[in-house]
Parts: sequence; structure tokens; C-alpha cells
Amino acid sequence: MNTPRSRLPEVVAALKRKANRRNVAGMARYGIRPGHVLGISMPWLRSHARRLGKDHALALGLWRTGIHEARILATLIADPDRVTAPLIDRWTRDLDSWDVCDQLCANLLEDAPVARKRVFLLARKKKEYVRRAGFVLMARLAVSDKKAADQEFLRYLAFCDTHGRDERNVVRKAVNWTIRQIGKRNRRLHHAALVVARSFTKDERAMVRWIGKDALRELQSAAVMTKVGA
Repeated sequence: MNTPRSRLPEVVAALKRKANRRNVAGMARYGIRPGHVLGISMPWLRSHARRLGKDHALALGLWRTGIHEARILATLIADPDRVTAPLIDRWTRDLDSWDVCDQLCANLLEDAPVARKRVFLLARKKKEYVRRAGFVLMARLAVSDKKAADQEFLRYLAFCDTHGRDERNVVRKAVNWTIRQIGKRNRRLHHAALVVARSFTKDERAMVRWIGKDALRELQSAAVMTKVGA
């Protein structure tokens, strides 16, 4: 069997063979413009990750390449139980696109026990993609953790109200996502999310007001109101 170290060159070579310049141009239209992108589709990356299986050492090597798709693949094969606080800090500092940020949170961090303890720390950072990661992680947990107590998500909403008034596009969209996802969990959190969303609509900055207005649009929809029994 190949060792993790010997697998890295062949995995990188496989990624480079799948490079697609036309896809790179399409990704740029969606604001994905990192320095080293190959234009590989997510279905192929997920399929390739299943073939590779969990391999934390290989994931670390793939991330260090700096290749956009290699980093997404790293989030898919890394072991959540081996994720450490220094790894979270290092990988989030390296982020240079919203899609790798979101894949990191969805594929790895939401299942990593230590990540939950760093949600607020990440969301307080000034660097936009690090900050986005903190809020995206809140949103992801609101969807995936069905057993978490309401109190945890009430703290997230309070944090959004205090620290989420950010005009930068990638951050404000993550804050909006968090408010909406928490508000769809149950009736109590729905009411709390509405209160926070309305507070955003009173901000003097149009970009910040959008966070609240867009959240209210979904939270007050018939579908969501019915779901939570509001």
C-alpha cells in the first residue's frame, strides 16, 4: 500500500490532469478568483475523495500546495477528530475564496469537536474570510446539529447582533445565512431571529440593512412560518 507521503504527487498530478480553463472563467464570474485554480467540478472532487478515503496526512499535504481544488479535496479527506486549534487557525488564515471557506466549514469543521470552541474567536477576526468562516460555521451547526440546545443558538444570534454588522459582501452574506438558519429551527428561535433581523434593518448603512431585510423576507415566508408553527 502506498504511504500518505507517496500519494501526494500522484493525487496532485490527477488534479492537474482534470484542469479546465473554461470552468476557471465561469468560477471567476461568481467571485472565485484565487491565485491557483484548476476549474475542477465539485462532483468530481467528491467522487475522488471517496476513492481516496480519509487520509489526514495527505490532506495536510494537499492544503500546503495552495491549489484551490487541492484544498477543497483536503477538507473532504481530513479527519475531523484530528483537527486541532492551530490547524483551524492556519487553514482559515490561508483562505482566499468564499467557496473553500464554505467547504472547509461544511466538510470538516462542523464535525470537528474543537472547532465549536473557536466559533466566536473566528467571527471576531478582521480578515474577511476568517470572519466569514466563523459565521458560516454557526449557520452550518444550526442546520446539522439537531440536538443542540436553543441557548447555544441564542448566543449566536446575540453575537450576530453585536459583531455581525459588517458591510463586506462575503461577511454580510454569512451573517444573513446564520440568522436565517437559526430562525428556521423552531418557534422560539424564529422569534429571536426576527428580533435580530429587525434590528439590522434600522442600521444607517444600506449594506447592513440588507442583512436584516433579506433575512426577514425568508423568515416571514409562509413556508417558514408553517414549519416553525409561528
